[in-house]
Amino acid sequence: MLENLLLGFQTALSWNNLLYAFVGVFLGNLIGVLPGIGALAAISMLLPVTYGLDPTGGLLMLAGLYYGTSFGGATTSILLNLPGTASHAVVCVDGNPLARQGRGGAAIFMAMFASFIGVVVGIILMMLFSPLLTGVAFMFGPAEYFALMVMGLLAASTLTSGSPLKGIASVVIGLLFGVVGTDVNSGVARFDFGIVELQDGLALIALAMGLFGISDVLANAGKIGEGTLISKSVSGQSIRPAKGEIRQSAGAISRGSAVGSVLGILPGAGGTMASFMSYALEKKSAKDPSRFGKGAIEGVAGPEAANSSAAITAFIPTLTLGIPGDAVMALMLGAMMIHNITPGPQLMVEHPDLFWGLLVSFLIGNIMLLILNIPLIGMWVKLLSVPYRMIFPVVLFLVAIGVYSSNNNLFDVYVVLALGVFGYVASSLGFQPAPLLLGYVLGPMLEEYFRRALLLSRGDMSTFFTRPLSGTFMAIVILMLLFVVYKQIRGRALRRATAR
Repeated sequence: MLENLLLGFQTALSWNNLLYAFVGVFLGNLIGVLPGIGALAAISMLLPVTYGLDPTGGLLMLAGLYYGTSFGGATTSILLNLPGTASHAVVCVDGNPLARQGRGGAAIFMAMFASFIGVVVGIILMMLFSPLLTGVAFMFGPAEYFALMVMGLLAASTLTSGSPLKGIASVVIGLLFGVVGTDVNSGVARFDFGIVELQDGLALIALAMGLFGISDVLANAGKIGEGTLISKSVSGQSIRPAKGEIRQSAGAISRGSAVGSVLGILPGAGGTMASFMSYALEKKSAKDPSRFGKGAIEGVAGPEAANSSAAITAFIPTLTLGIPGDAVMALMLGAMMIHNITPGPQLMVEHPDLFWGLLVSFLIGNIMLLILNIPLIGMWVKLLSVPYRMIFPVVLFLVAIGVYSSNNNLFDVYVVLALGVFGYVASSLGFQPAPLLLGYVLGPMLEEYFRRALLLSRGDMSTFFTRPLSGTFMAIVILMLLFVVYKQIRGRALRRATAR
């Protein structure tokens, strides 16, 4: 292991590879701050550039782009309530209220700190347990994935600060949005209402931007004449977390890193599910859950740590098995094949310099990101002192550009406006956007794994309860439902007793 690490440092610290890693993280961070243009678009645009580079340098650059966009995406989520990707949407729930309280700098600093710790944990696990974690991924079949996602969706219903029933309703609406488009198995168009563009489904970027960005603009439209978006107390001093907040967030960061590290290796789960599950876990384990949604620092730290550790461990099945977990990893797989490198169990033996150099570059690249970003926090926070009448047209412009560039389709811009109005009305009625977005993301995968599980069991529904892992997940789901019902009954009894 020590020899391999020395080889990794020797590879990653060569001047050429350092330059490629820096270019990747710099561009990734820049793109991550722009809402709507995520890692997939960035890697797609820069993949041809790597053709002329040596394989190690090209992959280091693409990997830097990947985790650089993840690092930068929290900034606009916190400051402008604009999640660049679905994995950063849950950061808006507590990050944006912190910014409105004049603590945007502290929120961004904590997001960066948690992100770095999550990456370090992911690297250590990848280094020590790659074969073991790969074995864990093999234990998951369609029934296990379905049960895990049901558990995640039920946990998502607790993300709301209001009624759990409204949280579950938000998840169901998200599931309905997720099935819009052409059915993968039958090829039949569903819920398209005769609109050809809807046969491809609703764009994820359009949904995220509409529910958070446009909805927030509409909610704050009455403040256009009031000067700034937040209080005048924003200053460079706000960058420092309050006394005890780092210690207070230590548990959230460690739990988020653990959740992200495990979910990162599972195809289809990744950073989005990891960040939502981490948030739900923090809210469940908090002494005062009512703080969440109003500016709880743990609500930023936990999901960011989970998102970043998932971004690192997502490389494990891609490199060691040749199985990409998502579209971004599929692009990384394609880049390796272009350079005549075959991913799989033999990669660590045939190309040890590439594997260990990539691993070490994650650490070096994230140190670069910290050095790049910490001095810029003050500049980002100063954006909030700009009058809102000047901010909201820029937000609308960024949303329109980000949504259009994702598919080069003007129809998506109309969709994001309609979803923004829907999101504003839903938020006004107490339905939160975060569970809805997770329902949309997991909906198609939930349906697909449900169908596969029933196909393999020849229609026997008991397969979800008789298999050890899926049975455990379903038992947790039942316990969570019983707990929600118990809390509702107890709450009603307390209200009646108080009324008397």
